[in-house]
Amino acid sequence: MRVKLIALVVVSVALAGAGWAYRDQVTVALGKRTAQAPVAPSKVQGISVSVTRATTDDMVDSAVVNGTLVAREEILVGPEIEGLRVTEVLADEGDRVKKGQVLARLVSTTLEAQVAQNDAGLARATAAIEQARSNIKSAEARQVEAKNAYERGQPLSKSGYLSESVLDQRQAAASTAEAAAAASRDALKVAEAEKAQIAAQRRELDWRRSRTEVMAPADGIVSRRLARVGGFASGVQDAMFRIIANGEVELDAEVPETYLAKIRPGQRAEVTVAGQDGAVVGKVRLVSQEIDRTTRLGRVRISLGDDPTLRIGAFGRGRIETAKSRGVTLPVSAVLHGADGAVVQAVKDNRVVTMRVETGISSGGRVEITKGIAEGDTVVAKSGTFLRDGDLIRPVVETASGQTGVK
Repeated sequence: MRVKLIALVVVSVALAGAGWAYRDQVTVALGKRTAQAPVAPSKVQGISVSVTRATTDDMVDSAVVNGTLVAREEILVGPEIEGLRVTEVLADEGDRVKKGQVLARLVSTTLEAQVAQNDAGLARATAAIEQARSNIKSAEARQVEAKNAYERGQPLSKSGYLSESVLDQRQAAASTAEAAAAASRDALKVAEAEKAQIAAQRRELDWRRSRTEVMAPADGIVSRRLARVGGFASGVQDAMFRIIANGEVELDAEVPETYLAKIRPGQRAEVTVAGQDGAVVGKVRLVSQEIDRTTRLGRVRISLGDDPTLRIGAFGRGRIETAKSRGVTLPVSAVLHGADGAVVQAVKDNRVVTMRVETGISSGGRVEITKGIAEGDTVVAKSGTFLRDGDLIRPVVETASGQTGVK
């Protein structure tokens, strides 16, 4: 038993010695590794922060508007004489027409009958005038004869060779002849007035007869046709034709009042029309002087010219260039707006420096910096984080490929 205890003690001592020898070997190995590759301390202390550099870019400020395509000037074509039946329609929707081109014809049979009656009345009035003139000549001759007879009888009556009663008869005959001559002249005036009236009626009939052809008052495109063969021409409810004058189309758009003050006639605009590829370039033609009190929206008209692919009534969205410039820009996220104005968190010597800036145009996720930052300056990409003025950071710049690198 005693021999077994001595053997256990010897084994324990041997194992302990082996453990101390292994620890010494590990310690020596670690010491060699540390001596061969010492760990270098970081050159930059602090947390990693994404930063960006200020660049010079072209900036365009724009206002987005929505509206409907309309005709710049819409012409309503109706009959100048109503109640006549349509006999022929010569233009349809989508046709280009010229000024004076016949669009439809109306029946003229009734007017032709009225013209024939007028011709008869005019001939009758002409004959009456000639008859009145003949009567005037006859009456004037009788007036001269009666007057001479009366004048010859006066000295005879004084000498007693002619009775008073005969002289009175000659005086009455002279007065009657004078009155008859005056009446003949008045009859001539009446006949001439009647002829003038009939001639005026004839001019009206000629005008009405010439208006049996409905013509286009100007060049343009027929946008709507309501005339039908067999129907009666009337302009009370709606016109027979609607024409887009010169084919010119505009975007009638609504604009929030906050943008309306920036819009001026002549500014460039790009309009995207529903169902069409690409944008149509136009110009602002008209800016409304009134803002709706309920919606707080104003109206603008963007001229798109004569484009046959545009259809009035279609929805359109326009982007109006209200300002253009070239200057130093930063991402919108890098600018913090507060009660005291706009600031950015610039990075100088790996420390955060809060700087006040002045901003200009904002477009495409970037904002123009007009004062406070120069091209190439480095700022924190997302301003307003937990960083404070003077904090030490390790800047990380995003490259064009989307990777990041330590500055």
